[in-house]
Amino acid sequence: MNATSPVGALLLCRTEPDTVRPVAHLLRERMLLAPCGESWSVLVPEGTPWQGAPAGQPAAGEVAEPVDRVAGGWATALAVGSTWPVLALWWDGDRAGYTLAAGFRRPVGYVWLADGTPAGEDEAMRTFAERLGLDPVLDVQALEALTRPDPETDARARLRGLLAVLTRVGLELPPGVDPGEPSARLTAGAGRWPGAQRIAWTGWRDAVKVELEAVESSPLGPWMRGPRARALAGAQLAAGLPIALWGAGRRRGGWVFAGALLMVHGALGLAYDRIRDEGPGEGPGGP
Repeated sequence: MNATSPVGALLLCRTEPDTVRPVAHLLRERMLLAPCGESWSVLVPEGTPWQGAPAGQPAAGEVAEPVDRVAGGWATALAVGSTWPVLALWWDGDRAGYTLAAGFRRPVGYVWLADGTPAGEDEAMRTFAERLGLDPVLDVQALEALTRPDPETDARARLRGLLAVLTRVGLELPPGVDPGEPSARLTAGAGRWPGAQRIAWTGWRDAVKVELEAVESSPLGPWMRGPRARALAGAQLAAGLPIALWGAGRRRGGWVFAGALLMVHGALGLAYDRIRDEGPGEGPGGP
C-alpha cells in the first residue's frame, strides 16, 4: 500500500442480512448488503464519503473525513441498540485497520502503517477476541502475531490475516471482496454473490416502513408491546438526544448517527406498541 492505493472500507456484521437491512437504511448511504458466511453479513459502501474528489483530495467547499472516522462512525451507529457486533475494516495510502463496535461499549480498534508496522495496543486484540467469542488461546495467539513486527507483511496482508482468524467462526467473504481493493471492484464482487441486495436511502417514511416490516416478521414482534417495551423505547429516546448533541458538538459523526438511531428505535418502539393496541382502523381518523 502506498500514497496511490485505493481508499475504502467494509462493514462486517455478525448477524443475518435481514436483521442488518432495516438498520443499514438509517445510515442514509448507498451500500451493497450480502451474506458472507454463517450468521455474517457484509456492507460494501458504494460511495466515497471520505474523499471529496477522485484523487482523494477534498473538492472545493468540501471537508473530507478520514476513512477510519467514517467507517468507525457507521459501525458505532449500526451496533448501538443491537445485540450483534459490527466490525469496520478500512484502508488508505498510509494506514489500515479496524474498529469493532458492540452495543454501548467503547469501540476497540487497531492500526497498521502501510508497510505493516503495528501502531496499536496489544490489549485491543484480546478485547477483539472476547467480544467476538473467539478462542481465548488459539485465536488470540493468531491475533497477537499480527501485532508483532514483520518486514514481509504489509497492512493489506495484516487485514487478510485478521479475516483468516474470523473464518474459524463462520466468516466467508464473497470472491472479489478483498481489503485494499477499489470500491467499484468490491461492489462488483459482492453484487455477484447470491442474496446480495442494494441499500439506498429513499426517505424517512420508507425507512420507518422497512423497520416496522422487519419487526413484524421477526421473533421480536410479540415482545415490542407492553410496559417493558414502552419503558425501553422511552429510555432509548431519552439517551439518544444527548448522545446526538454531544457528537454534533464535537463533530463526531458516528455518535450523531448513534444518537439518531437510538431516537428512531425508541420512536418506532412506542409507535409499534400503540398501533398494535389500537388495532386496524382505530388510529387517528379511524372510526
